[in-house]
Amino acid sequence: MYVDGFVVPVKADRIEEYRAAADEMADLYLQHGALSVVETVADDVPVGELTSFPRAVQLEADETVVLSWITYPDRATRDAANAAVTALPRAAELMTGDVPLAGRRMIFGGFTTLLQKTA
Repeated sequence: MYVDGFVVPVKADRIEEYRAAADEMADLYLQHGALSVVETVADDVPVGELTSFPRAVQLEADETVVLSWITYPDRATRDAANAAVTALPRAAELMTGDVPLAGRRMIFGGFTTLLQKTA
């Protein structure tokens, strides 16, 4: 399995707007080969003395942290999905203009699976 991970600062008072846009984006990725899309919002995420999720994204007072990931069967599927989705006009509309997230401070990357266990 291949995983794209994201840590995103989102305006706290616009979290529902973010959720709605993320829901639409999730549908686009699922239509192009993603296995799953998960969006989570900070609940127990303290600011650390040296490092933490809030510090990593330079969280501002009116923001919260969103941790997200998308799973794919492999990197080739992920690369093809990213190319297809980013070429869609609807994806561009969702990610431009007055969006509820601070894209410049978002952390993201692709990861190969080291270990996966389920109950």
